[in-house]
Amino acid sequence: MKVELAKTAGFCFGVKRAVDTVYEQVERYQGSKIYTYGPIIHNEEVIKDLASKGVEVIRSEEELDQIEAGVVIIRSHGVSKEIYDKLKEKEVVCVDATCPFVKKIHNIVAEESAKGSYIIIIGNSEHPEVIGIRGWAGEQACVLQTIEDAEGFRLENVSQKVCIVSQTTFNYNKFKDLVEIIAKKRYDIIVLNTICNATKERQEEARQIAERVEAMIVVGDKHSSNTQKLFEICKKECLNTYYIQTLDDLDTNQLRSVETVGITAGASTPNNIIEEVQNNVRINF
Repeated sequence: MKVELAKTAGFCFGVKRAVDTVYEQVERYQGSKIYTYGPIIHNEEVIKDLASKGVEVIRSEEELDQIEAGVVIIRSHGVSKEIYDKLKEKEVVCVDATCPFVKKIHNIVAEESAKGSYIIIIGNSEHPEVIGIRGWAGEQACVLQTIEDAEGFRLENVSQKVCIVSQTTFNYNKFKDLVEIIAKKRYDIIVLNTICNATKERQEEARQIAERVEAMIVVGDKHSSNTQKLFEICKKECLNTYYIQTLDDLDTNQLRSVETVGITAGASTPNNIIEEVQNNVRINF
């Protein structure tokens, strides 16, 4: 069997930076309570390992209010300005591990909002990255995710400038489609494609591999937005596409009759899990 592993599979720059930051703080502040505001990344295996080292996850503002001391690390997805300000006011050490590409979007929407622009964020409104971005965008803002959302968008002040940004892990082609719909409404718009280059490259490579193999394996956490996008892209090109979190999820019977297998992984998937899947497929098939 021929196995092709995507060169872009695994931790992206922002995720690696965030995870490394947590391990560094564990070493630096031994004996102190270490928290992350939300899971540092969307990967259960990484969160379990950090928990074994004493790192706790703060999952709400209410839980944050109860923290009196220790180290609080802002996750790679970023947080709203309200949470950021609250952390600065508390008697804790605040370490910002927000992905620099996400932080850039925070700055963009804050500046454009201050100028009076209406902010459109293209992405999943329930994703923590988008929730964080929304929290920097002021009152004149909304989140659009689907074609129906874009078609239904109306601006009361038709002369108001509109600034469009995107969740960093959003599907690039879907982003273009939604922007095109909004552009037809003839508002005064500025479009800033804030999809991470690493995301676009990963999606394009996954699509190309899926086109030429008989089966495709996408490795990543079920809560990972970018991994879900990879699965959708690969499934369109290769019917036999399988979404797994770890090797334990792989049904080996599904690969018995194929000769070529492609493997890709989300930006929050550790290399050891990818290697385990790749080695198992190579050895057993």
